[in-house]
Amino acid sequence: MNEEILKIANQLILWPLCSVVVIISLVQAILISRLANKTAVSLGISKDTCKKAFRAGLLTAIGPAISGFIVMVGMISVIGAPMSWMRLSIIGAATTKMAGAQFGAEAMGVSFGGADYNEVALIVSWLTMALNRCGWLLSATILTSKLEILRHKISGGNQAGLALLSAASMVAVFGNLSSGYLPEIDTAASVLSAAVVMFIILRYVSKTKIGKRIREYNLGIAMISGMIVAVIVKIIIGG
Repeated sequence: MNEEILKIANQLILWPLCSVVVIISLVQAILISRLANKTAVSLGISKDTCKKAFRAGLLTAIGPAISGFIVMVGMISVIGAPMSWMRLSIIGAATTKMAGAQFGAEAMGVSFGGADYNEVALIVSWLTMALNRCGWLLSATILTSKLEILRHKISGGNQAGLALLSAASMVAVFGNLSSGYLPEIDTAASVLSAAVVMFIILRYVSKTKIGKRIREYNLGIAMISGMIVAVIVKIIIGG
């Protein structure tokens, strides 16, 4: 990796420029949280329930945050700290960002992070990561308000059917995203162990006093268990 490229990628001026995007994301998160609390009040949902949901979401986010942080450390050595911090602060799909940076380098005919990775390839990698997100932003902006109407039409106003449709859609989306990783032994072990832990928690532990207290942390516990098993299997295979 050319040291001059890293100097360009880590220029001081990039930090305040990148922080603008991160600040906008934080403001959006605050506004969405306030809107959610107001909506909860109108629906008669108690503050205690909202706090439990927030804690559950916070714990569940630990797993993806750790994986994103690990990828960010790797990206820092190639595209610089400011841009890595900005991209992975607002985008949770760490692997997508890494792939975007690699595609940008390949488009210039150079290897990502290699000796021939110059300042032009660096800029193209940055642009590729940014443009990769544009389609998602446009579709979310244009279609989000219409999706709820479409969902009600498909379900025919049946609340039970609506819940089933939403659950089936999530299973289909995440199943499609994760299907390519399942053939790997460590990933399969992680998925199976997390499923087993979740089954045990829901089937047995949740009926106890301790289980009722930690109910909102069930998903986070299963995710962390899966991550630990994946690391152990990876070490065993690598050894």
